[in-house]
Amino acid sequence: MSSEYMTNTFRIFAVTAVMLLISQAVFAQDSDTVATVEANPKTPDVKPSGQILDKIIAKVDNHIILESDLQKAYLEAVSQSQQGFETPSRCEIFESLLINKMMVAKSEIDSVLVSDAEVIIQTDQRFNMVLQQFGGDEETLIEAYGKTGDQLKSEIQDAIKEQMIVNKMQRTITEDLAVSPNDVRKFFNNIPKDSLPFFSAEVTVGQIVKKPEVNQAEKNKIVEKLKAIKQRILDGDADFATMAREHSEDPGSAAQGGDLGFFRRGELAPQYEATVFSLKPGEISDPVETMFGFHMIQLLERRGNTFNSRHILIRPVPSEDDIKKAEKYLDSLRTLIVEEKITFAKAAKDYSDDRETSDNGGFFTDPVNGSNRLTLRTLEDPVLYFTLDSMKVGTITQSMRYDDVDPRSGRSEPAVRLLYYKERFPAHRANLTDDYEKLKAATRRKKEEEILSKWFIVAKEEVFIDIDPDYDRCEALKDR
Repeated sequence: MSSEYMTNTFRIFAVTAVMLLISQAVFAQDSDTVATVEANPKTPDVKPSGQILDKIIAKVDNHIILESDLQKAYLEAVSQSQQGFETPSRCEIFESLLINKMMVAKSEIDSVLVSDAEVIIQTDQRFNMVLQQFGGDEETLIEAYGKTGDQLKSEIQDAIKEQMIVNKMQRTITEDLAVSPNDVRKFFNNIPKDSLPFFSAEVTVGQIVKKPEVNQAEKNKIVEKLKAIKQRILDGDADFATMAREHSEDPGSAAQGGDLGFFRRGELAPQYEATVFSLKPGEISDPVETMFGFHMIQLLERRGNTFNSRHILIRPVPSEDDIKKAEKYLDSLRTLIVEEKITFAKAAKDYSDDRETSDNGGFFTDPVNGSNRLTLRTLEDPVLYFTLDSMKVGTITQSMRYDDVDPRSGRSEPAVRLLYYKERFPAHRANLTDDYEKLKAATRRKKEEEILSKWFIVAKEEVFIDIDPDYDRCEALKDR
């Protein structure tokens, strides 16, 4: 597509993306240890010593932007560019930071706010994601960053709150946006023919997953183990946090003594939440089974529909016989599909254990536009990639064993699946017939940009903006 179109696309994402970069950068860099980055003569320079002489570079009402904020966001953007994303300039990032502050300031005027409970929940969840990258070991995290978990949480909480407010403001501003087929056609027809993007070959692939059901004898062993741990705690021979560190198989909370942080009702497994809301603060439950395993839960605090709890999780491991039963189950289901007694989509929706694909008829989707058509690069699983390479379009595999990786914990568990190679689309220039969903997503982004641009014209007159003279050269918001 044209360079102008690509610039607009960047701007659309900048408002939300930069806040995420900042919250990630809190873990990546400290303002007193930032590495020197080659200066861009057309943008504000980094101090040659590699140290940032921190100062306020912009004010929006009562909100400020520090030079260290800009540097952190820029360094994170450079890191992202090394993973295949185009690096925005410092001025583009500066403008995005300024827009975020405008949205926060305007949210206060318009009473578009987020609750402290929501912020705490998101902070805890973000921190747990980072902790999982260190195998759930807080000591390793402290060694890497020189800060405790509480210190790191405190550092990202303000950034999380700002990010949530910006997201909520964007949703509020664009809530009435609709995209019609006519809008998509107009958008497509306005792209110069010589600028139409070239799409790589794509495939449509579905799966039906069966997670082996662990035999009752193994489950009973885990229940008895958890009951014995509970009795030790009640007898005063051990405390809950110590037992969680020693026995829990939840990498995101074990190092925290099992502490999960705050969640809202409806965010955790139903069985877990039903147990939590039946407990009094400090009370410990009997073992509770969810899709993740067996939990022993202690309620720490409840605030209305939000709660803080800790748990000890032990996951049952399926035996060879358990896995063979799952294979037999899927092979029988495959026979019904091949004999056209049930469609693949219905079988996936009714019987697949993979929640991310089952509601979509078993088909994998592109996370950007929600399309069922994926480039081969999107298939990150090398086993899946090479399996498709040996299949014919329109065929379904026999049951296949594979390692199912939980994206939240990184834990790998044995599972069985059928794969359906439905379609293949050769590489081609963009067109309305084959690429409607992609073009619809791009049309929506373009319309969002137009709505936000009109909003900024009005909003920037309603808030006080003061930019440091060193950053005037960026001409931020000039075209807004």
